[in-house]
Amino acid sequence: MRIAIVSDIHGNLTALEAVIADLRQTAPDLILHGGDLVQNGAIPAEVIDRIRDLGWPGILGNTDEMLFRPEALTEFASHSPQLEHLFAMIAEIAEFTRQALGEERLEWLRSLPLTQIVAPVALVHASPGDLWRAPMPDASDADLERVYRPLGQPVAVYAHIHRPYIRRLPGLTVANTGSVSLSHDGDPRASYLLIDEGVPSIRRVAYDLDREAALLDASGIPHAGWLIENLKSGSFQMPRP
Repeated sequence: MRIAIVSDIHGNLTALEAVIADLRQTAPDLILHGGDLVQNGAIPAEVIDRIRDLGWPGILGNTDEMLFRPEALTEFASHSPQLEHLFAMIAEIAEFTRQALGEERLEWLRSLPLTQIVAPVALVHASPGDLWRAPMPDASDADLERVYRPLGQPVAVYAHIHRPYIRRLPGLTVANTGSVSLSHDGDPRASYLLIDEGVPSIRRVAYDLDREAALLDASGIPHAGWLIENLKSGSFQMPRP
């Protein structure tokens, strides 16, 4: 069985359509999404509608949760008071996204599960039971074992960190999908994961960054310039206070 996992679309319809075109070539038997569907994107409602039309099963991400439960962001931000300016910007973008989605789409996000199990694959957004914290690619083998072995499948997949990688351990492969939008590894192309008979590989897909930047610029989303800088650099740029 061939399974594709597409995550962290972040409202980027241009990148999503490029990934969909690539999926027609790789022809998976099943496509799952890993959450973080709309925050930080120009046309969030259109992205959710596209995902629903495609019928991809999927899971909840942390930025999905904070749209229908704003206190989730407040709780997470309370642990990093030195980043108050960053979290204030995120909250402003979330309010733009919330208003664009409307109640029915927010309720659909609320209905998403935390985990998808399709043997031999287990999918979570960040860590089991935690949407906001996840190991980085340089995590120790022991840490990856501790976090993902309890999922009970030989392939554990997560997203969240926007940095794709694959780590093979005895009896367990841990893989990160990377992100369709707003990569953090220096490569601005979209990323998704393809798992063929239990063996994962990372796919990178080029798309029209200038088109998506123009959509952001015209959308009225707060802090569009900062989002465009992140989008085009393929890395996280800490905003200046």
